[in-house]
Amino acid sequence: MSAAVMTPRAAQRTARGLAGHNRISTQALTSTAQAVAAEHFGVPASLVRVTWSDDEGLLALSLSLPVTMPPLEAVVKDPSLVARTGGSVWNRVHGAKPVLLQRITYLTGSILSLVDIRVTGVRVQEGSRVR
Repeated sequence: MSAAVMTPRAAQRTARGLAGHNRISTQALTSTAQAVAAEHFGVPASLVRVTWSDDEGLLALSLSLPVTMPPLEAVVKDPSLVARTGGSVWNRVHGAKPVLLQRITYLTGSILSLVDIRVTGVRVQEGSRVR
């Protein structure tokens, strides 16, 4: 094993911080956003569509996905089931925005300005609790 020899200029740069660039690919950002949204809403990641746009130098995230909900028959029998499973679709989606923004920012290190969520459908969740 040999030791690397550093020029004075390289040593000066290294003293200020590590030299070089770190880049996270769009695919890596997209996969992370899909996984986080899928986990939060309890749907397969393959059903989550992600698009990115520029928001004055920051990243704006748009998600399109179905959400889960309990069977309507169960809600008719027990109306409090809606509240126990996270509330209405609107309330769950609205409440998810800051959670998803924080989590994706934390995991990727990329600063997101906003999260838009478009609900594309509903998946009935039989037997287990909806988040």
